[in-house]
Amino acid sequence: MELWPNYMSYMLHISVTFMTALRFSLNYFCVEQKNKSMQLKKSVFIVFFLFNILIISAQQEIISLEEVLEKVEKNNYSIKISEEDYNAAKADFNQTNAIFLPNISISHTAMATTNPLMAFGSKLNQEILTQADFNPALLNDPGEVKNFTTKIEIQQPIFNADGLFMRKAAKAKMNAVELQSERTKDYIKLEVTKAYMQLQVAYKAVEVLEKAKEAALENKKIADNNFKQGYMQKADILSVEVHLTEVENQLLSAKSSVQNASDNLKFLMGEQNESVLRPGTELKAELDLSIYNESLSPNRADIDAMQQSTEAYNSMHKANKMSYLPSLNAFGSYEMYDNQIFGTDAKGYLVGAQLSWNVFDGYKRIGKIQKSKAEFDKAEIGLEQYINKSNLEYNTAKRQLKDAENKLYLTNLASEQSKEALRIRTNRFEQGLEKTSDLLISETQYMQKQLEYLQTVFNYNFTKAYVEFLTK
Repeated sequence: MELWPNYMSYMLHISVTFMTALRFSLNYFCVEQKNKSMQLKKSVFIVFFLFNILIISAQQEIISLEEVLEKVEKNNYSIKISEEDYNAAKADFNQTNAIFLPNISISHTAMATTNPLMAFGSKLNQEILTQADFNPALLNDPGEVKNFTTKIEIQQPIFNADGLFMRKAAKAKMNAVELQSERTKDYIKLEVTKAYMQLQVAYKAVEVLEKAKEAALENKKIADNNFKQGYMQKADILSVEVHLTEVENQLLSAKSSVQNASDNLKFLMGEQNESVLRPGTELKAELDLSIYNESLSPNRADIDAMQQSTEAYNSMHKANKMSYLPSLNAFGSYEMYDNQIFGTDAKGYLVGAQLSWNVFDGYKRIGKIQKSKAEFDKAEIGLEQYINKSNLEYNTAKRQLKDAENKLYLTNLASEQSKEALRIRTNRFEQGLEKTSDLLISETQYMQKQLEYLQTVFNYNFTKAYVEFLTK
């Protein structure tokens, strides 16, 4: 795949060079052999047309839906973003390990002072205090004293009730994000399936319009012959040509739709290249009556995610209430003092425990509890709303699937009927027994019914995929 862009540039370069050479050849032969120029042009056009078909074929990449889904799972941007969201939530949860694990810090402090209290204390810490240092003159006006302190501090949480519930909240949030990431993957797969079917529809539409163009060209030949023989008026010929032009315009639009559908699918796959994707299978209706017996799963990933999110709000509310309880923490330090940098002549340690209780902090804590309670109630209401809305969407989707199934039969029947009507009118037109306007109406109707049937097949297959998505 890395060599593909270079290969494409090389092939396009050959095409342009070939076209230029043909143009010079045409000019030369048209001057030298004027009588044979038309035949030569036709031959050259055929060769050039076939050569460009080979170029276009080389640009296409046939791919199956399974291959697309495999690439999407690895390279899709939305999936990667959802995975990073989970990593961020997991990192938030890991931070709550601080309520169990100690906080350890090491520091080295350098200081020079003439402050009486600091100077006396520094000598005392360095264990170099002498009887002469108690001279009142030196105590009140000491000289400069240097002090270097290396200190190792440890703080160990023992009991923090609010921290335990905050950890539970972080855990629930992490689970919610993980479940939401799974649901995102399911949704992206649905979008990929839709995009793949759109690509199938686009190619099938091109095929239908190409056949319609062939039929229009054939009828134009018949109309031209009838006009030459005086059986048809000029207005009828113009109507046939207008119809042919309309079909050609629709064909060009359909080919653009192929490119757009291919680009959309490549975007979902996280790929950027000049190739045009082509589906490995054709679009066809995939009837499945058993799907009507399915029901909405209460364990669906997004519903579970909402439940976990609600649990997170509940834990946060409990954590705020637990902040009324006292907290117990142990602490300790090991200190080394010297009048030389990184010296360790004097050593000492300190250990202890602290029981702290914030009895009243104005109205701040009460307000936080009220706010967390409101957020928890809101989350519960939102969960109930989401479940009811999911049931509504599921029931609506099942009805839409049934409607699409009925329409599938009717549009197929209408397509077959319009095909037969066109066959009869074409036979009568060849015999000069049918009006040109009636034939053009039948051609247009048959083409529209074919395209309508394709769209109906797409709608049915996608609606079925959507119902399956809702039942996961």
